[in-house]
Amino acid sequence: MRMIRVDRLVNLSHLPPKEDAMTQNIESCYHYNVIARAIKVIDASDGDELPLEDLAAQLGMSPSHFQRLFSRWAGVSPKRYSQYLKLDHARMLLRQHATLFETASATGLSGSGRLHDLFIRWEAMTPGEFAREGEDVTIDFGWFDSPFGEMLAMATERGICGLAFTAECGRLESLADMRSRWPHALYRENPGAAANWVQAALQQRGDIRLLLAGGPFQIKVWEALLSIPSGYVTTYSELAAAAEMPKAVRAVATAVGRNPISWLIPCHRALRKSGALGGYHWGLGIKRSLLAWESIRRDAAA
Repeated sequence: MRMIRVDRLVNLSHLPPKEDAMTQNIESCYHYNVIARAIKVIDASDGDELPLEDLAAQLGMSPSHFQRLFSRWAGVSPKRYSQYLKLDHARMLLRQHATLFETASATGLSGSGRLHDLFIRWEAMTPGEFAREGEDVTIDFGWFDSPFGEMLAMATERGICGLAFTAECGRLESLADMRSRWPHALYRENPGAAANWVQAALQQRGDIRLLLAGGPFQIKVWEALLSIPSGYVTTYSELAAAAEMPKAVRAVATAVGRNPISWLIPCHRALRKSGALGGYHWGLGIKRSLLAWESIRRDAAA
């Protein structure tokens, strides 16, 4: 089993300390639903900057309430946040905040100076286990509120094996998608099995165990993704080089798309060389929100 130190994924330190974790998660989920609606309004404006009053009105909210929600969820004003959501923000990230795998550790990008530390221990299924597609494996699953909408988490006794966002595809589709990866497993709805690991991710404290189900090449790509610090991005070609397959860029992109554990294995930080977002299995709106969220926190900590 390997132990990999991962940069903070979510910083909830701006929330009032007296609130319990469940309250924080429910509020974050509600706030993300507002953010998701705002993204659609901002995109429909064709790049024109919308006054706070107009944006709030289109969301059916008062300007003051809308401002409070944004500030609470994102830590910045709606106007500032919209700049992080613009489609060309990914290109800026690639120009200014790309990270090379061989220098990430040396420069401390994924180590010291962070508010919270999250430790991820992971192991891969053996080739035989992978070939059996989950036969004789019991997978517990549950639904959880997160800062990016509802989340589906799946786990075995060995660790989290699946994490999906449902905001853009819904519960049924996301559950069917994740179950198709281990078609012969026994599934049971039991949120408690993954609850401690999910809460560790949300609160950024404690250890998380992951169980990866994939071929050797996919495992290499997912391991490379784990080395990308929060607030930074890389390209599919750089991931291919890190996986020791520099000419297999398309295969790398496919492996990124097949990542079963979203967010914790940060496939959202992979972009095309041009700076285009590329795809995201759980919806480009969520990918953009993830990148904006992490960029804001990186800039605030700078």
